[in-house]
Amino acid sequence: MLVLVAPGQGAQTPGFLTPWLELPGAADRVAAWSDAIGLDLVHYGTQADADAIRDTAVAQPLLVAAGILSAAALGAYSFADAAGPEIVPGAVAGHSVGEITAAAFAGILDDTAALRLVRKRGLAMADAAAVTETGMAALLGGDPDVTLPHLEKLGLTPANINGAGQIVAAGTLEQLAALNEDKPEGVRKVVALKVAGAFHTRHMAPAVETLAAAAAELTPADPRVTYVSNKDGQTVASGAEVLERLVGQVANPVRWDLCMETFGKLGVTALVEVCPGGTLTGLAKRALPGVKTLALKTPADLDAARELIAEASTPAADAAGA
Repeated sequence: MLVLVAPGQGAQTPGFLTPWLELPGAADRVAAWSDAIGLDLVHYGTQADADAIRDTAVAQPLLVAAGILSAAALGAYSFADAAGPEIVPGAVAGHSVGEITAAAFAGILDDTAALRLVRKRGLAMADAAAVTETGMAALLGGDPDVTLPHLEKLGLTPANINGAGQIVAAGTLEQLAALNEDKPEGVRKVVALKVAGAFHTRHMAPAVETLAAAAAELTPADPRVTYVSNKDGQTVASGAEVLERLVGQVANPVRWDLCMETFGKLGVTALVEVCPGGTLTGLAKRALPGVKTLALKTPADLDAARELIAEASTPAADAAGA
């Protein structure tokens, strides 16, 4: 079974959208999205520097646009078309803002609605982040039973519990500086993330009301494929409930560890991460042994992704020539 996943904020790098815009029709599609949301996605995805695309209000719509564009190039996103997608994943999920990308994959929102929602999300979260200087840092290694109480002692929130030995802490810059000086026992390294706020914590509470108002203007469809939620790793069959969870999630921890547990229970055999892929496939390699993974970084990865998907869809007996 194929699981299609979308990365969260921090995965972006300068110029990462450039090769994707060379695909037929891609530049026009992204230009239309830019007009719809009032943000020049082409500029930010091709010419802007790292500081410019670190801005929450820019990074979030840029990531969703890249995810939809790369999934469409793969043939795994076209529910708006009468023919439907060429490749239908068994399940979809996204990490943090990637949940909105996944909502588009599942047919809950069309691409323009998804981008308008994420634009409002990014602006609201940027405003919330401006109230206090905050950030996030990934802790590599360690035992959660030791790490979590240590973070609580420092006043930090475990904003992302990612599994595979990774927890992301969030809080004020002073609290993060204290973490660097006083790492939990067993943690090998603390890595500052390329984000501009303490996402999925109480610091994002002001954004919840704004996002709820934006979601209320939408008419979601029920997911056409299995949708796995960051809130608790559960599958959600109602589009309205997916939207409700997306709103609350901005101020609550991401449980990617539980999402991966659900992938395993569903019988995942292949996992493809859309552009700019890499982070989630890295976690899956450690947490889901035996599952074949592939990250879409450039269009050069598309053929390998299709081959992986075809192999995952072939019964073992057929693959053996029986």
